Amino acid sequence: MSAPTIPAPTALGVTAIRLGITLLGVTAFALSYAALRQMAVATHIPGPLTYAFPLVIDGFIAIGIGALLLLRTAPMRARMYVWALVGLATATSIWANALHAIRLNQQVRHDGLHLDDVTVGALSAIAPLALAGAVHFYFVTRHHQTQHELAVPLTEQAAEQPPVPSSDSDGAAESPPVTEADVPKPLAKRRGRRPAASDEQLVSIGRTVPRGPDGLIPRKRFEAAVRKEGYPVGKDRLVGAMDVLHADSADTTG
Repeated sequence: MSAPTIPAPTALGVTAIRLGITLLGVTAFALSYAALRQMAVATHIPGPLTYAFPLVIDGFIAIGIGALLLLRTAPMRARMYVWALVGLATATSIWANALHAIRLNQQVRHDGLHLDDVTVGALSAIAPLALAGAVHFYFVTRHHQTQHELAVPLTEQAAEQPPVPSSDSDGAAESPPVTEADVPKPLAKRRGRRPAASDEQLVSIGRTVPRGPDGLIPRKRFEAAVRKEGYPVGKDRLVGAMDVLHADSADTTG
């Protein structure tokens, strides 16, 4: 029993999912950005650079997650190195968001609902975690869609190939009768291995091979001529025939 085929997501569904992931990531980034920027001000970073401080932390997380997906087939040492950097950046973002929320919770006078520092710190960690998750979701859906688009042309190409005709009884009834003249009788002999040429045949074939500038018979050209005649040939027998031909040429010249 074959496994059920999972239908491919529609273009509208993929677009809606990506839009939702993007909206989640932008919202989480804005929440984390506000807290990290105030932490940059508290650490006395110069004015304009406080806007870049959150990008260093949260942007590094996004780039690191993308690098992890690209290096999924890399050696374990390389992946562990990237995992360590991404984990360190994520922990830093969570710690900074939690510290910012706890300090504000300790300074603000509460007239209504008051939460303890642990709860406030845990809730403030949602934003950086949601940002990391949204980036990961986006890359995963993008990779899945790319793999599906690459697989579709292969499926269509296989579907366009003509079906192989089956040799059933109907096809046999419609085919014309085979006569004795149509049967290739020598085919069985042709498929067998042809016996090797004798030494006299090799010498005879070698005399038809054009010689090189040095007056010698090129071995590759000689071998090609023998195989063209349909004979298998070994290197030792070929060299022996060449020696005979060269000796005859030397005797004739002398």
